[in-house]
Amino acid sequence: MLNMKHVEPVRLSLNTRFKFKCYKGIGCFTKCCSNIDIMLTPYDIVRLKTRMGISSGEFLNNYTYIHIDEKATHPFVFLKMNEDAGRECPFVTADGCTIYMDRPANCRYYPVGQASLKKADEKTNETVTEEFYFFVKEEHCLGFKEDSEWTIKSWRDDQGVDIYDDMNRGWKEILFRRNLPGHELDEKKQKAFYMACYDVDRFRRFVFETKFLEAFDVDGKRVEKMKADDTEMMKFGFDYTKFILMMEETLKKKA
Repeated sequence: MLNMKHVEPVRLSLNTRFKFKCYKGIGCFTKCCSNIDIMLTPYDIVRLKTRMGISSGEFLNNYTYIHIDEKATHPFVFLKMNEDAGRECPFVTADGCTIYMDRPANCRYYPVGQASLKKADEKTNETVTEEFYFFVKEEHCLGFKEDSEWTIKSWRDDQGVDIYDDMNRGWKEILFRRNLPGHELDEKKQKAFYMACYDVDRFRRFVFETKFLEAFDVDGKRVEKMKADDTEMMKFGFDYTKFILMMEETLKKKA
């Protein structure tokens, strides 16, 4: 979870300019990779389990832990740090990140943070999602003293976050859900949320090895894509989660 004392309370746009550089040899190299809680997105998990050549269940069991948010009662997945004094990331060595090309979205954005806000459009009065940015400035970080200049947009492009944002957009929509009195998620719905959003391999078995497709009307082309494509299965998981949480009629039952 982000420590708010490190957040600079200024809303930034894509055109905001700043100076930053991180490289092996800088005095704070990899310090941002220890004593931190890194929340993983569904797409993070797909990328990491694929890179490691293991199932999503194996990755979740070996490298993560679950946190249930008190207000939303949603289950969130966090990377499990090493059990040492520094709580270092299990994928980081003295030479840097061993999973760098598939590192999580939060790691890619650093030292930039992203936030989303739901608001009413002034012209249409429809609810829209506004995304904005902020700086995360930790005491140990020396990167802001370097001369490499960026805009938020060029930093995003350089770090390859666009695909992460696109892939996780359906999941973020779920996060905007707020509990009404008496509508907190029970343990059964929390487990279904966890499976559909994070455990893509188990969710695939649930869809294809039970009577799920006999009960729900799912487009045949989508079904074929879901059989082999983890991201398609993940996106279907978002739709299923919205359905069971009664957020949207994202699925149709067969007559």
